[in-house]
Amino acid sequence: MPNFLEKIFNFLYPLFRDWGMSRNIASYLSLIINIALLIIMAYAVYYVAKFVLVTLTAVFAQKTKTKFDDFLINNKTTKYTAYLIPFFFIYKAVPIILDKYEYWELIFGKIVGVYIVLLLLWIIRTVFNSLKDYLKQKPEYSDKPIDSFIQVVMMVLWIFGVAIIISKLFGIKQGELLTILGTLSAIIILIFRDTILGFVSSVQVAINDMVRIGDWITMEKFGADGDVIEINLTTVKVRNFDNTITTIPTYALSSDSFQNWRGMQKSNGRRIKRHILIKTSTIRFLSDEDLAMMKKIQLIAPYIESRQAEIEKFNAMHGIDKSLALNGRNMTNLGLFRKYIIQYMVNHPGLNKEMHMMCRQLQSTAHGVPLEIYTFSSDKRWANYEYIMADIFDHVMASVAYFDLEIFELPSKIGHLD
Repeated sequence: MPNFLEKIFNFLYPLFRDWGMSRNIASYLSLIINIALLIIMAYAVYYVAKFVLVTLTAVFAQKTKTKFDDFLINNKTTKYTAYLIPFFFIYKAVPIILDKYEYWELIFGKIVGVYIVLLLLWIIRTVFNSLKDYLKQKPEYSDKPIDSFIQVVMMVLWIFGVAIIISKLFGIKQGELLTILGTLSAIIILIFRDTILGFVSSVQVAINDMVRIGDWITMEKFGADGDVIEINLTTVKVRNFDNTITTIPTYALSSDSFQNWRGMQKSNGRRIKRHILIKTSTIRFLSDEDLAMMKKIQLIAPYIESRQAEIEKFNAMHGIDKSLALNGRNMTNLGLFRKYIIQYMVNHPGLNKEMHMMCRQLQSTAHGVPLEIYTFSSDKRWANYEYIMADIFDHVMASVAYFDLEIFELPSKIGHLD
């Protein structure tokens, strides 16, 4: 006990004795005075630390060019650090102030030590959060799963922090405590199964660049179809296009199949791949009268003339008997329709002419001949993409009749009333 406290106690003790107070009670009163004095001094240290770390640092941060110190202030790092300094002062002052009260010195030492460990972990967490906010405002890091790595580091720090707290409270050596935790590893793995799987998946996602924040992904198993807004240790949050939020376990990204649309978004076009079914019975050869009529279709009129001349020359050279349409070379209404679709796509302003563009015939089915359009829209925005695709197929389906073709559709069943 400091000398001035001894003098105060020796001065007040006769008064306590005259009032009939035992020396034991006077000793407790002295303990209370010491603790009160310690708290007063800690408050004084706190206000000084608060002024230096919070007030002055805020002024300094406004004058600097970097934004990192601004994030530190926003995450209250300086505020929690100001809390830490008086507790360090108490931790160092307890053995001096309470040197004659071993029991209370031990209790106060343990309580303050535990609080310091927790406060240190919290300060480290705010620093990491500030680092995360700082990196996310940089384009090169904005789409990286920074949350996952921070959570992994914090999880390890919390494990060591809890080990230190237990060792302080119960007087167990940290080496012995880690040995005990090692023997309980099976239980720990069971408890933290999702966390461990999430950590492994987060590493795989980052290394293989499978998913980034901002990617549009589709995962039907979990009902996810939208933009990734957060990737952390255990979950991936997806904002669907109806503004609902779907939460996916992080490890599901490496164990299940999903579709990432990033490649499409970075390319020069979005694919259109859709077909119509042509009724097989309507496919036929075209006569000269049919061709004369179809030459009125401006997009394919030059093609019909050149193709017709080529076919007539071939048939004449080989002495083909054209009294039967099957003989020699001919044009079909389906082939001419395919050529028309291609010419229509070439002239469509919404399609990317530098990417694949074709109209192809697929394997025939019981429902007819699939005629597939395979091309890419220049505009990748969802609404505009759907408009372009609908515009093309509106025109295609309306054009079928001009080539004497029909689209297959199942006959409707009309009920009859008795």
